[in-house]
Amino acid sequence: MARICVYGAGAIGCYLGGRLLAAGADLGFVGRTRSAGELAEHGLTLTDLREGRWRVPPAGISVATGPEGAASADLVLVTVKSTATGTVAAELAQVLRPGAVVVSFQNGLGHAETLRAALPGRTVLAGMVPFNVVSPGPGAFHQASAGELAIAENAALAPFLPAFATAGLPLEQHRDMLPVQWAKLLLNLNNAVNALADRPLREELSLRAYRRCLALAQAEALALLDETGLRPARLTPLPAHWIPRLLDTPDWLFARLAARMLAIDPTARSSMSDDLAAGRPSEIDWINGEIVRLAARHGRKAPVNACLVALIHAAEASAERPTWSGPALLAELEAALARASEVESGLAA
Repeated sequence: MARICVYGAGAIGCYLGGRLLAAGADLGFVGRTRSAGELAEHGLTLTDLREGRWRVPPAGISVATGPEGAASADLVLVTVKSTATGTVAAELAQVLRPGAVVVSFQNGLGHAETLRAALPGRTVLAGMVPFNVVSPGPGAFHQASAGELAIAENAALAPFLPAFATAGLPLEQHRDMLPVQWAKLLLNLNNAVNALADRPLREELSLRAYRRCLALAQAEALALLDETGLRPARLTPLPAHWIPRLLDTPDWLFARLAARMLAIDPTARSSMSDDLAAGRPSEIDWINGEIVRLAARHGRKAPVNACLVALIHAAEASAERPTWSGPALLAELEAALARASEVESGLAA
């Protein structure tokens, strides 16, 4: 049986690894000492929106706190935060055997490239996790929204596909992952809005002012992608270009038209919101910051997303977490957009 290692025992890593373990996979985790202690005491309890429930007792879980835990792995699932990709790449380079397969199941873009550069002789693939995972308690992880795992198509995946299928987590293979990753990133632009709102996702998305903030961020990103000729994949019932218009509809109409978008556990929040609550650095520079960099590469500005980046960094540095109302956040973003337009108009004149 192929050996699998989940490198990063956070919410996504524990959920994916736990589901695979519950289905009989030969799998171990690499995580921090705190995570190792939590799993050793509580094991894993996994649930999903369809009322599925899986249990892995502590005795069935192997957790290493150093990279040696990946030394014998045939497949490594990298599920660490974006900030840790370079460190993980260097750690894996010391221990990973030739021919191993590495999959980046991380937010943002470019992580597979970072890992690939550090890991010659291994197959490194981009992947995407479309759903949210929340932790309602020690060792408990709940899939709070729907979606199928996506991964770059590669023949090296063949030995591992049965394990994912048996676990109820089939891998949907794509010849080109970049449109898929951009489509996910467009949805993840809401992470910053949700973190600044400090509300559960479903509550935040039910309020038009917050949705309009997301619509501004997405519309800005889509305009830049149009200039590059890159068309995001379709991950939702509506094409990506239609979503900003849907977000701007009145609350009663949005509730009818976007029932699937609101099919989220009522307690779920974005991982960025959780990071602010825990005092951890967020992934803002790899999400909204990616839009800012895309604009810069084309000699353009992305004032809405740049404003969200600045607000999240300010929240990270604040001793007391700020909470933005929908109207106040919308006004802030619209003001940033207006200032950028004035500057552009002045330059043109």
